[in-house]
Amino acid sequence: MAKECKWMIREASPAEKVDRLCAEVGIDKVLADLLVKRGVETFEQARAFFRPSLDNLHDPFLMKDMDEAVERLHRAVSEGEKILVYGDYDVDGTTAVALVYSFLKKITGKVDFYIPDRYDEGYGVSEKGVRWAAENGFKLIITLDCGIKAVERVKLASSLGVDVIVCDHHLPDETLPDAVAVLDPKREDCHYPFDDLSGCGVGFKLVQGYSQRFGIPFTELEPLLDLLVVSISSDLVTMVGENRVLAHFGLKCLNDNPRKGLLAMMNLSGLEPGHISIDDIVFKIGPRINAAGRMETGRLAVELLTATDEASAMKAGEKINNNNTERKNIDREITQEALEMVQAGTCLASKNITIVYNPKWNKGVVGIVASRLVEAYYKPAVVLTKSNGFATGSARSIQGFDLYSAIESCADLMENFGGHVYAAGLTLKEEHLQEFASRMDALIEGKITEDMLTPVVDIDARLDFSQITPKFFRILKQFQPFGPGNGNPVFATENVYDSGNGRKVGAAGVHMKLDLIQESQPYHQIPSIAFNMSECYDYVKDGNPFDVCYSIVENYYRGNSTLQLRLKDIKKREEII
Repeated sequence: MAKECKWMIREASPAEKVDRLCAEVGIDKVLADLLVKRGVETFEQARAFFRPSLDNLHDPFLMKDMDEAVERLHRAVSEGEKILVYGDYDVDGTTAVALVYSFLKKITGKVDFYIPDRYDEGYGVSEKGVRWAAENGFKLIITLDCGIKAVERVKLASSLGVDVIVCDHHLPDETLPDAVAVLDPKREDCHYPFDDLSGCGVGFKLVQGYSQRFGIPFTELEPLLDLLVVSISSDLVTMVGENRVLAHFGLKCLNDNPRKGLLAMMNLSGLEPGHISIDDIVFKIGPRINAAGRMETGRLAVELLTATDEASAMKAGEKINNNNTERKNIDREITQEALEMVQAGTCLASKNITIVYNPKWNKGVVGIVASRLVEAYYKPAVVLTKSNGFATGSARSIQGFDLYSAIESCADLMENFGGHVYAAGLTLKEEHLQEFASRMDALIEGKITEDMLTPVVDIDARLDFSQITPKFFRILKQFQPFGPGNGNPVFATENVYDSGNGRKVGAAGVHMKLDLIQESQPYHQIPSIAFNMSECYDYVKDGNPFDVCYSIVENYYRGNSTLQLRLKDIKKREEII
């Protein structure tokens, strides 16, 4: 890791709860403890956790405005009105558009989709998009993963005779758009039981509500779940409650019968269909779909995701794969330039927050670069470039600090901003940059403690390698799908060493592949991968003992499945007090 981490061993669950669950479910204490920490304390709860059911999805009509949305959509379908499905250009937005568009295509021929251009129109509902809809005879716009702040654009649409249904999951302002319906579980007056749906998830609830009202069987919606799991995984919403159920069945759909476009993405990513995990989506499929909107156009992603034949899917997929290669090269270059600016002291701020600006940078990768700066300096970061005459870019935060609120307190300097606690987008005039940087630096002063500036690895339990048996791993796999709120458990094992086969791998040898042995059990050897930890290579290679924390993963390669430890951190024994 870029910065030394603090290991925090989570407190064990109450012994009586763990012992009871051990007896009821027939699992060992480590696994029972993990379940209790997830709120699973009885046999019935364990069965619901290990066997997710689509019967546990919430009634879509519990969402505020769902009645109005379904009725207006039905009127558009029954009267042959033209419907425009409008979505953001990232993974969540393009999967949402593909999902709703695919559903509507089956019940009306009068539907099209629109993805705004990141460079020409920017994020959210654009004036250009609204006017295009009106000029082309659309009577209803359904916005997906955007629209909750589009008060003026919805007003414009209304004045042009176009109704709007907003489907969003971002935090609303005090004033909501005056749309026909505003579906957003984060509305204060919305009492939907689960408020952390992705944008695609909100779109799914709309089509679920429509189907429920007009007699379309749920089985017709199940093929859409592969899109939904890509959205849930990539947008990093919590993997609990309804999201976990949808992701579970989405993974099943993705592995058993994926749509043509996602199959093309798997093949181009070197993934093995039938063995796709959440990690594969987060690290391989999601970034590729995102690359379309970053480098070219998000329309390409929707074309891929709605392709009905292998040839057109592969054609769009190859373009997107090339976009991703180009994105990686540009991302690497800009990250290096940003790091050099910080080192040279030519950035706008670097004390409490890293803020860098270069009008020539590619707008499509600034969010990725901001994340890289957070990794490098472990403090909030804002990366800005110039687009359409404004300074525009992305912000990323560290655990425990609400960067969105900090940006919101500079709203008087903003042309536009939006996002979440830890990730936001913003646009402002160039002349306000220095004032923005100074205010952000001052705002953060004293609010970020020294503890917050130290990355923390939360460890669920200590484990000896002898405890990692086939049965243990078989049950652990059933904790999936993993994600925020239901993370892949992290274990710590003390006093291990490499068997002698350790080597550097990856571009420039930044990773390590090791075969680890615990000193107390010299015959139990476990393959391990340590990403971005090659600075420890000499110490490890010399046979020195160290402690590791890790997740246990299944590694598929050329048809073979092996258990592997994915190391989170290494502590040399002399560092341990």
